[in-house]
Amino acid sequence: MSWHEAVAIVALVGVLAFAVARPRNYPEAVAAVPAAALVLVTGGIGLDQAWRQITDLLPVVVFLMAILVIADACDAEGLFTSLGGLLNTTARGHPRRLLTWVFVVASLTTAVLSLDATVVLLTPVVVASALRARVSPRPHVYACTHLANSASLLLPVSNLTNLLALSTSGLSFLSFAGLMLVPWLAVIVVEYAVFRRFFAGDLREQASAAAPDRPGEGGRPEADTPTRERLPVVALVVVGLVLAGFAVAQPFGLEPVWFAVAGAVVLSGDGLRRRRLTPRRVGRAVSLDFALFVLGLGVVVSAVAAGGLGRAVDTILPSGTSFLALLGVAAVAALLANLVNNLPAMLLLLPLLGAGGPGPVLAALIGVNVGPNLTYVGSLATLLWRRTLRQRGIDPALREFLSLGALTVPVTLVVAVVALWGSLAVVGP
Repeated sequence: MSWHEAVAIVALVGVLAFAVARPRNYPEAVAAVPAAALVLVTGGIGLDQAWRQITDLLPVVVFLMAILVIADACDAEGLFTSLGGLLNTTARGHPRRLLTWVFVVASLTTAVLSLDATVVLLTPVVVASALRARVSPRPHVYACTHLANSASLLLPVSNLTNLLALSTSGLSFLSFAGLMLVPWLAVIVVEYAVFRRFFAGDLREQASAAAPDRPGEGGRPEADTPTRERLPVVALVVVGLVLAGFAVAQPFGLEPVWFAVAGAVVLSGDGLRRRRLTPRRVGRAVSLDFALFVLGLGVVVSAVAAGGLGRAVDTILPSGTSFLALLGVAAVAALLANLVNNLPAMLLLLPLLGAGGPGPVLAALIGVNVGPNLTYVGSLATLLWRRTLRQRGIDPALREFLSLGALTVPVTLVVAVVALWGSLAVVGP
């Protein structure tokens, strides 16, 4: 290993450690941007290669920023408060019914508004709904983090890793969704079955003590309790139009990113006009610091990939589109995600898989989306979920998280790859 490679690996480890620890709540870009500059100065990557990586990532990052603005504007319009009211109304204090509806709502929220919306905006609503129903919040909050990762398989907008995969796979928005629909459904069903068994005690013990229909009984505080049930029509219509725009963009030679930007402008503009949003809140939702983090991380990962780690991963990656080859790619991707986080893992894998067609790319996507449920460091969304819970006085147990991950990840990985292999055989790339 050359000293250039060693510097790049140390820089990557440092960026990820900073992202996990977030000292003094500093943004991740505080470490990523200097690390990118370091690998440039030390010769780990050339300026031309770094600029190419940034320009390749920039449309994806702008797309992500627009989706985050849309999700925050939907929150300002009361969408997540309405979803909380829907959970309360449909569950009526029954923990199993609440878990079912949390799975439905979290899966759709992740798919349409991205996994960040699920961990940041939906998780607090789920906590409040469980407390209001006087049931243990454990199964329901764990469902939020698991589905933020595994239920992000469906649409390109569901996860930043999906956007990266879409740009490499050569698939259209509709083709991507068509191939990932069955794996998405299969993973959710398996997760639900494991959750019902793993949390059987929580669900069974509380079932006989279901909360009465009248809110506020039982001494629970009603602060932060969602009560609104009317869904914001304008926000949902705009989101629907944006998704429709994604579907028709490619046949008309349009870039999907412009539909996302248009939706963000419309919803944020309407929110500002009606004073539901402030310029400062919109600025926070844009998450420019996270955009800089992704771009800086991309440069660092390019330097690592150009060195020994990229060659090592390339030697163990299976080739072809057989079931075993796709399963091998997914397994390597999952392992890599839990070693270096899913975003760097996808950035590292895509240049190695791009020539193999959409099958291996989507198999790697399954690995980096499902695999992070195994450990805390697998995805930034999981770390953000943990921080969100701690702010509300809930500290998830590491042993329980690891046990649940060990039960879900291997089986969901296999089931999802089986479903992808079948989809490729039936639908074709």
